[in-house]
Amino acid sequence: MRRLKKLLDQNREWSTSVRDKEPGFFEQLSQQQAPKYLWIGCSDSRVPANQITGLVPGELFVHRNVANQVIHTDLNSLSVIQYAVEYLKVEHIIVTGHYGCGGVQEAVKNRKLGLIDNWLRHIQDVQHKHQPFLSTLESQEDVFERMYELNVVEQALNVCQTTIVQDAWLRGQDLTVHSWIYGLKDGLLRDLGLCVSDPESLDGLYSSAIQQITSH
Repeated sequence: MRRLKKLLDQNREWSTSVRDKEPGFFEQLSQQQAPKYLWIGCSDSRVPANQITGLVPGELFVHRNVANQVIHTDLNSLSVIQYAVEYLKVEHIIVTGHYGCGGVQEAVKNRKLGLIDNWLRHIQDVQHKHQPFLSTLESQEDVFERMYELNVVEQALNVCQTTIVQDAWLRGQDLTVHSWIYGLKDGLLRDLGLCVSDPESLDGLYSSAIQQITSH
């Protein structure tokens, strides 16, 4: 039996250090969950949501999957969004991709990997949608760079178009959807320009975000 003693030991050390700095932290945290933010990010182990935003446990509700996809038939992500919006009353949904995303790279290269090909197919839909622009780029690396960004904006658009978010806006709920991307080489988050708080501004802000990417 292979027990992960190192991780358990590190957990105890972390718990002790937190309690030393802030006695009662875990007792208070256990009483309720009231985050203002829902993070929809990539499963990549190099993009830990709480650490790169400087938020402590309890401040960020997190959903992660390969290449930060928001697919209208995926009950997993839709359930997370509904719970966050309707029950936790988050004020911000932050869709965050990252440069160097392996899922995006494999989709662009159209490699056959197995079951995950069905998931990556949605990234290829983004590629097809923006192919007239992508075909003007000089190298595959340039295509990768712009696809990392385009994928984030398209997934943020998908969030905005869910019935969950549309209904929240209709009833006047304070809710903003953001499109961010993270740089593995510098540890910095960047806003990709799609920041939407109401349905009326969605089309214009989406067009502006896409133009910002395609005018690099």
